[in-house]
Amino acid sequence: MLLNLETDYAIRIIDCLAAADKRLDGKTIAAQTGVTQRFSLKILHRLVSSDLVKSYKGAKGGYVLARPADEITLLEVVEKVSGGLQFSKCQCEVGHCTNPQGLCRFRDVFDEASNNVRESLRKVTFDNKTIKK
Repeated sequence: MLLNLETDYAIRIIDCLAAADKRLDGKTIAAQTGVTQRFSLKILHRLVSSDLVKSYKGAKGGYVLARPADEITLLEVVEKVSGGLQFSKCQCEVGHCTNPQGLCRFRDVFDEASNNVRESLRKVTFDNKTIKK
C-alpha cells in the first residue's frame, strides 16, 4: 500500500510546521517541503479544515499547528487527508457477504493488518523528539 501524493505532502507540511515551531507562510512551506506552492496551499486549506493547522491572514499571516506537535499523530494526518486507512473493503453489506471466494474471504486478515498499521501510526507524533513505541 502506498500513501497517495496528497497524504505524503500533508505529512511533510505538518512535519515542517512542527520543526519550525513558528508561523510560516505558504511560500516558505512549499520551499522547505518540496511541494509546489499551489499544491501546498490546497493541502494547507484541507489541514485547516481538519483542525490540524491554523491560518492567519495579512502581512504577518501564515500557518501554524493547531495543537502542540506531540498531540498530533501520524494516524490523524493520514486519516484526515486520505479519508481513512483500510487495506480492503467488502463490497457487500456487513454480515451479508455474497462473494466468499473473492477478497471477502481475506477480509479478516486485511482488517487485522489495517488495525496493526493504524496502531503503529497512532504511536508516532510530530514532536521531532521521539517516536512513541
